[in-house]
Amino acid sequence: MIRKIAFLYAVVAFFNCGNNFQLKAQSVSNETTPYTNPVIWADLPDLSITRSGSDFYLISTTMHLMPGAPVMKSKDLVHWETVSYVFDRLTDNSKYDLLDGTVYGRGQWASSIRYHNGKYYVLFSPNDEPFKSYIFSTDDPSGKWKLVSRTDHFHDASLFFDDDGKVYVFYESGMIRELKSDLSGPKEGGIAMKLFERDAEETGLLEGSQVVKHNGEYYLLMISWPKNGRRRQLCYRADNITGPYEKKVILDDNFAGFSNVAQGCIIDDENGNWYGLVFQDRGGVGRVPTLMPCRWVDGWPMLGDENGRVPAEGKIPLKAYDNQNGIISSDDFSNEKLNINWQWNHNPVNEAWSLTNRKGYLRLKTSRVVDNIYLAPNTITQRMYGPKCSGTVSLDVSGMKDGDVSGFSAFNGDSGLLSVMAIGDKKYITMSTNVVQLHEKTKAVLSVEVKEMARIPLKGDKVFFRITADFNLKKDIAQFYYSTDNVTWKPIGQEFKMIFDYRRFFMGTKFAIFNYATKNIGGFVDVDFFEINDTSKEKY
Repeated sequence: MIRKIAFLYAVVAFFNCGNNFQLKAQSVSNETTPYTNPVIWADLPDLSITRSGSDFYLISTTMHLMPGAPVMKSKDLVHWETVSYVFDRLTDNSKYDLLDGTVYGRGQWASSIRYHNGKYYVLFSPNDEPFKSYIFSTDDPSGKWKLVSRTDHFHDASLFFDDDGKVYVFYESGMIRELKSDLSGPKEGGIAMKLFERDAEETGLLEGSQVVKHNGEYYLLMISWPKNGRRRQLCYRADNITGPYEKKVILDDNFAGFSNVAQGCIIDDENGNWYGLVFQDRGGVGRVPTLMPCRWVDGWPMLGDENGRVPAEGKIPLKAYDNQNGIISSDDFSNEKLNINWQWNHNPVNEAWSLTNRKGYLRLKTSRVVDNIYLAPNTITQRMYGPKCSGTVSLDVSGMKDGDVSGFSAFNGDSGLLSVMAIGDKKYITMSTNVVQLHEKTKAVLSVEVKEMARIPLKGDKVFFRITADFNLKKDIAQFYYSTDNVTWKPIGQEFKMIFDYRRFFMGTKFAIFNYATKNIGGFVDVDFFEINDTSKEKY
């Protein structure tokens, strides 16, 4: 009981921290909400947004993590909470179960969320075989989503309901396809065409389609890669859905010394104000959302401040949203269900984890013999966030068997691991780096380069691991610590450089808790708690 009370005090302290990335909004007396950019310093790429009344709903990409397609809610565009996932698991092929390959960097890609006639819809296309799109719907985005159809593959698609009742999907580099009214597939004889050709200054794909209609005009937002230039946000405009379309650059900016800000969406509030949510690549932490005004200038949705730059800070003329879940949270595993912010690496083996085998603990059981973390079922993850954070876990390793490996990781294609290794009747704490090589087509694990930096005998069956992360400009550094009493902490190993690599995971580094068997199944570990903290002003 003492442990649980102490844990709750720590969580409350974090909820009330002064960092921009507040998990829970603070009460305010006025009707404006201040923000600083990035509005969320965590991995939330491929942004699509919709609104019903005062409720905003945002969806992002989580690829190989399950459940997938996280839906987040806000009333002020600043404070967000995860309220649902569109699906629990994908079963298109065995690779989603880490068998016969993997889906690292694939799975659910850029999604589109829309509100229409009292219902909410999501369309996304897994970037993996079979190449088909999913369409889901719900009456309540905080509840369950229902599969409507599987249809043709539409890359980086935007679902669009027109005023005349017709339904379209915009995708690839300026393609459009009309869908049946029941969304079961493309409409025979309906519009299916390329709206425009990429002009001479562009290279590669025009990606990240998001479509809105405003004052009778159609606006298609996309990103481009101009020759000898940086990624930027474009808008194509037409007064007829089939064109002709004219083009304008609506945002071309780096921000705070980091790389390009491009790919996102625009949305209005109930009062007619418009805003942009556009992500920025920030290295090891991933791709983070920035919030900015959307100014209508000569009929174009110009993003940024009056100089076309991403503002460092601003105010939204909406009352602050008192969110409950946030998008990252500590957990003492005392509830009957997992906290909504956890995601598994690939589909979980449900019979191999439990919150009831030992009350107040998450039990992770071994269920498959593998030789590395990248093939291990039931690795459970949450986002890291900036500018600095730390994650701490408490593990009871008394149930481990010879050959089992359990611990805590800064998890990505390049990973830093704190592990307990059971060797015979002894256990050791190790710090290591793991670098995976994946097959280009199947994403099968070809090799894992392991470098062990430290090994220490573990006496007893209780251990605490801590990983700190610094995502300030030109940092992306993780550091590793261990304790046997959660009071005295000792550094172990060496600093680890976190990276973002689109060729492998295509996402930011995650906190990950793992347990796998290298010899025989049947072992387990009990996770007592996971605690996340803002460490911007702390040192270890």
